[in-house]
Amino acid sequence: MSKIYAIGDVQGCGPSLKALLKKLPRKSKMIFLGDLVNRGPDSLGSLRQLKSLQEAGDAECILGNHDLHLLAIDAGLRKTKGLDTVDDILNAPDRAELIKWLRHRPMALSNGKVLMVHAGVLPQWDLHQTIEYAQEVEKALRHKSYKEFLANMYGNTPNQWRSSLKGFERLRVITNALTRMRFCTPGGQMEFESKEGLEDGPAGYIPWFKVPKRKTQDTLLYFGHWSTLGLMRQQNVISLDTGCVWGGKLTAIEVAESGIDSKKSEVIQVAGYDHPLRM
Repeated sequence: MSKIYAIGDVQGCGPSLKALLKKLPRKSKMIFLGDLVNRGPDSLGSLRQLKSLQEAGDAECILGNHDLHLLAIDAGLRKTKGLDTVDDILNAPDRAELIKWLRHRPMALSNGKVLMVHAGVLPQWDLHQTIEYAQEVEKALRHKSYKEFLANMYGNTPNQWRSSLKGFERLRVITNALTRMRFCTPGGQMEFESKEGLEDGPAGYIPWFKVPKRKTQDTLLYFGHWSTLGLMRQQNVISLDTGCVWGGKLTAIEVAESGIDSKKSEVIQVAGYDHPLRM
C-alpha cells in the first residue's frame, strides 16, 4: 500500500521540491497544502512539476493565498508586488494551461477521517461542512465567470461566519478562513494582520485550532500557511509550513489515521531556499 505524505508550503522553491521528491519512498502519494508558488526561485518549474505529479495520479495540490494571488494577477485584477516571483509563469508559453489547471485544484481535502486545508477552519464548521463550503469556492473558480469571483475575493469583511451569508460575501469568508486565517476569537471572528507565534495574537484572539469546542477538534487536521509555527504536532493538529522560502525547510509527514498515530508519523525534510532578503 502506498504511503501518503502531506507537504508544507513549496512557494516556488523548485530545487527543494526536487530534493524532497528524491527522498520520499517510491510510489508515495503526496498532498501539497497550498502556496505552491511565489517568492521562491522557480515558481514556473514548481508549478509544472506539481501539475505533472497530479496528472500522473501521484499528488494533489490544495490552493493557498499565494496561488489565488497568481490567479488574480493572471486575470488582470491585481499587480505583482515586490517579493513576487510569478513573472516566469505569466510569460510562459503554457501559461493558460497552467492557470486552468490551478483553477481546478481543491480548497480542502478529506477522506472522512483526515482534513487538510491551507490555513485554517472556523470553529463553527465540522469536517463535512468544511468540505461543502470549500466546494462552493471551487465551483466559483471553475466557472466560466471565475474572474468575477476573483474581483470580489479580497477584503477582510465580513470577518465572521453566518450560514445566512450569500453571494460574494459568503465566498469571501470561506476563502479567508481556508487560506488566510491564523487567529480568531472564541466566537470565530477572524483577524488577518498577526503573523507571529501562538501567544502573539491581539487581545481576545487565539489560534484558530485552540478555540474551545471547535467542531473539528476530533478530526486529524493538517495545515500550512503559518511559518512561524514551524513543524508543530499537537493532538489532532499538524502544522507543516516550515519556512522553506525563508531559509527553513520543506517538510513532508506521513499521513496518519488518528491523532495518536500522527505523533509517530515519519517526517522527511530538505533544506529550503536561502532567500536573499531573509533576516
